[in-house]
Amino acid sequence: MPDTLTPTLPRLEDLQHWTWVLGRAQQMMLEHGLDLMEHVPAAPPFGMLLDPTPAMRASADFWADTMQLWQRFLDPANAEPFVESPEQARDRRFKAPQWREEPIFDFLRQSYFVIADHLLKNVEALEHVDGRQKDQIRFATQGFIDAISPTNFPATNPQVIEKIVETKGESLLKGLQHMLQDMAKGQMTQTAAGAFELGRNLAMTPGKVIKRTPLYELIQYSPTTDEVLETPLIIFPPWINRFYILDLTPEKSFIRWAVEQGITVFVVSWRSADASMKDVVWDDYVERGQIDAIDTVRDLLGVESVHTIGYCVAGTTLAATLAVLAARDQAAKVASATFFTAQVDFTEAGDLRVFIDDDQLAMIRSLSADGFLDGRYMAATFNLLRGRDLIWNYVTNNYLMGQEYAPFDLLHWNSDVTNLPASWHLSYLTDLYRDNKLIAPGALRIGGTPVDLSKVTTPSYIQAGREDHIAPAKSVWKLTEYFRGPHKFVLAGSGHIAGVINPPSAKKYQYWTNQGPAESLESFLEKATEHAGSWWPDWLDWLRAVSGAKVAANGARVPGGGNLCAVAEAPGDYVKMR
Repeated sequence: MPDTLTPTLPRLEDLQHWTWVLGRAQQMMLEHGLDLMEHVPAAPPFGMLLDPTPAMRASADFWADTMQLWQRFLDPANAEPFVESPEQARDRRFKAPQWREEPIFDFLRQSYFVIADHLLKNVEALEHVDGRQKDQIRFATQGFIDAISPTNFPATNPQVIEKIVETKGESLLKGLQHMLQDMAKGQMTQTAAGAFELGRNLAMTPGKVIKRTPLYELIQYSPTTDEVLETPLIIFPPWINRFYILDLTPEKSFIRWAVEQGITVFVVSWRSADASMKDVVWDDYVERGQIDAIDTVRDLLGVESVHTIGYCVAGTTLAATLAVLAARDQAAKVASATFFTAQVDFTEAGDLRVFIDDDQLAMIRSLSADGFLDGRYMAATFNLLRGRDLIWNYVTNNYLMGQEYAPFDLLHWNSDVTNLPASWHLSYLTDLYRDNKLIAPGALRIGGTPVDLSKVTTPSYIQAGREDHIAPAKSVWKLTEYFRGPHKFVLAGSGHIAGVINPPSAKKYQYWTNQGPAESLESFLEKATEHAGSWWPDWLDWLRAVSGAKVAANGARVPGGGNLCAVAEAPGDYVKMR
């Protein structure tokens, strides 16, 4: 009997069609270059923008690469081999052996790389375009390139074809079911449903909610050591996401680890916005959020000051909070400030800046008629920043191949969206991302107090991620240029999340430090020392050096043991609100 499970190549008609598509794409690119040369206006500014010289050079290069591509396909024995770039060799989309062993799929892969490479080269060849415009064109081009990958289409993905044959079409039906379910909920699924539950296998660190306001819940965690640092720690997570990014599974939890090191840890859990928060603005997150939490903990424990951590947007806000406290002669309330991937100067703020223009802001206003922005919009935006991994990967695996979703705590958190107050979100995007007012002394006021970052003298630990696309390391570095107090800058391996959530037990990645003076990130790296593993112990040593006195872990150091009674068990109620 014939083996019905043996994969078959696409039909001849399919091969002819896709060969025509790729050939036509190459032809269109060549024609486009010739068209530019023939129709360049004589007068500026368009004449300068469409200078025929780079167009001629691009067309010639593309023509040469295309001829080599077709020669490799038609006469592989006498053609020069295709030389992959390191990035192309690491591209996980084409890791299956069929992409190199079967001629038609090898041709599709090579052709895709050639077209993608030249599309990006054409963007870089644009002259007399301001940096912001070029960033937007580059981002859109890369998004288009990711979308047209042959891995994203059933007829041009050998693994999808094999899966269809193997399952006799059941994989297509399963994939369609996944897609229809996602369309119904308005959000792409990225991890197995029901695999994680707060309090069961996520956000499990023991503690209690000791205060609840209309804006946040304050969680205090139970000590696990006989003594703790006298100066407590308050963590301010970003309200764009849920706080438990810092309290995932026990082995990944920064909060649990910090408690085990003998620190009295408090975390602010922000409330997901609804219509009742339509008037909430940035001032509220500073005054009624961070400063209120700082004063609450100081009064509860009877301490002069607290350590603080601000992650991402909460780190940006913490910088403003420190400036406000300094202007009010209250800087002593904060003994130290740690910044996880936070920015204050947005001139080089990464790919997210491509979404900040008048059209995008108008769209956000139209989506916020009820006074808040649905968190699914922000989730989609962040997914677009890494579309290849966070969108097309799931299209291929779960829609086209019908595979089940794998359980992944980080992606569960990533999908657990939070709504944002519309007024605050718009002012944040305009005042900071678009107009960059935070670095201009007095350009912003909070509670009537002018914000001047140069007044901040609080000891600071500034952490950045080497591969961070949301808060690029070069942008995070700028914190060192505005503060006037002692600081330590640390560059961690990986990106915006994995660069932060890297417990010592994992023994992953690395980090760089430099004890000497440095005027830029580049000069920092020139003489930096690389260390294997997590930067968390380095931060702990730094924190203890700032204030290492210890006290007994009793009385108010135990949640509910002071003058604030427990309201609920950790992780609280706000983290569960949608």
